[in-house]
Amino acid sequence: MEAPSASESSSSSEAPERPLPSTAFYSVEYPGYVKPSSVHLAVRNLGGQSSLDTAFKRTAAKNDALLELNLRPGNPFSHPIPGDIVATNNILLKVVKRKRRKPIDDTTGGEQVIGEYTAEAVGVIPKTARFRSMADYQYQPDKNDPLVELRLAMDRMDADAIRKYTIPEEKEDYAIQIGNLPPELDPALAEQSGQQRPTTRSNLRLFPPPLFSRQAIPQNYNFKANPASMVTTAVNEETGEERKRLINKGRWKGLGPVAIAHSDPIIPEGPSATALEAQPQMNQDLLKRLQELLEQRPIWTRVSLYNQFSPAEAREIHNSKGLLPLVCYLFQDGPWRDTLVRFSYDPRKDSGARLYQRIYFRNANHPMERPSVIARRQEARTNALNSTRSVEQEEAREADRRKSHIFDGVTITKETAAFQLCDIHDPMLKEMIEEEDDLREVCDERDGWFSAHAFERIKNVLRHKFFSLLEGYVATREECEALLEQEPGTTRKQSSHRKQLKPGKHNMAKGAMRPEDAAAARLRAQLDKNAKIRREGIGRTSEKPDHQE
Repeated sequence: MEAPSASESSSSSEAPERPLPSTAFYSVEYPGYVKPSSVHLAVRNLGGQSSLDTAFKRTAAKNDALLELNLRPGNPFSHPIPGDIVATNNILLKVVKRKRRKPIDDTTGGEQVIGEYTAEAVGVIPKTARFRSMADYQYQPDKNDPLVELRLAMDRMDADAIRKYTIPEEKEDYAIQIGNLPPELDPALAEQSGQQRPTTRSNLRLFPPPLFSRQAIPQNYNFKANPASMVTTAVNEETGEERKRLINKGRWKGLGPVAIAHSDPIIPEGPSATALEAQPQMNQDLLKRLQELLEQRPIWTRVSLYNQFSPAEAREIHNSKGLLPLVCYLFQDGPWRDTLVRFSYDPRKDSGARLYQRIYFRNANHPMERPSVIARRQEARTNALNSTRSVEQEEAREADRRKSHIFDGVTITKETAAFQLCDIHDPMLKEMIEEEDDLREVCDERDGWFSAHAFERIKNVLRHKFFSLLEGYVATREECEALLEQEPGTTRKQSSHRKQLKPGKHNMAKGAMRPEDAAAARLRAQLDKNAKIRREGIGRTSEKPDHQE
């Protein structure tokens, strides 16, 4: 017989072509054993058929194309395993095995079982759900804890159980012994005597967060103990039992003056317990001087108080964080916002405290961002290289620093206006501040002891004088009086019918409301008008002919 040609052998060895069905199936790579009888349990752990339909939907969003496998369904504290829906190009095959028995030609008369397999493509798998991430840490709190019962009652919408919930008293029984073996017995002796070694269970009442770890793949943790953690002994006052605990010595302790709102009826009478604990570590000389200054004047701003000390002393007061809480408190809003007030002194009950009210308004041309650390270091190096100032220059610079909180209407030391009324030495403003004809009988949350009309006039004049100094000239008294005459007429009766401010409104003493915006616009127009008049006057003088006599 002739051997078949190469072309005939290749054609006979090729698999026959079969059409690919268009039916689409979706696959779930379930990380567990699934029997035909437990398919419904697997679907329930995946969130039900509705969750599968939403995840495999063609138009599903990115957030919807996620599956969560909950191996403890019904437990709200169980963390599920995340799964992703990925695109695949798989083919679903239906494999059928048929058995055929063939007798064996021998004397035993046995049979040989031959299996025949047939495979049929029944569809394609365009999407597959895979669970390749790690399972998050699992923690089961005590089922009898009241908080666990509250969480389960919320799932059941049990209104009676929710109403009965009360916050349990916190006790320092963070470890509970399990077993009858006394804790003072050596474990080695317990093993020799055949008794069971005592075990303890945590009673910290720790409830799991939404996630313990955000890592999807295992990594080297390289655990190290916190170097700031120290072992201390805590004594139970009732039983006298001593227990060892770990505390963090490096934790931040909030030190600062007690802050109250203008609407709070009670003022602090003395420093807090936390401030008193830190008092022995403070500089006693600076503490005594602070107390003396607050006895002389009950309310200070930080700038005015720091100006009473040398730069090194002011830096120590600012960095220690524990000196000011021992001598004063502060208001977080109202006419004395951000001022340091002596303990037991309530400016809302003393009309003389109007002289310590604070006026603040922004300068839009002044950059509010803080210079970077690199820029400050470069400036410090430049100052160190150019430190060839004479003694007179250093004394003049120190004198200017100590007067930075004072406004005299002639000089200016900073680009933002934040002054107490007692620190305004300008003659015209001083007359307006000391005038007692237009005062209130009850302190107001915005204007303090002044009426709205009187306080608005003071702020307008101060604003005009301050911005005039920024423009480079000193505003005259005539300009300020003309500015006051241009204001729209307001009577004192209107001050009592002003719109009531909402309780707790922030920055009430800043004056950042519509009347202030209108006053700022009028001030800017007046400044531009004065500058234009001066330019025109200079132009007329320069155009005068030289030959005129």
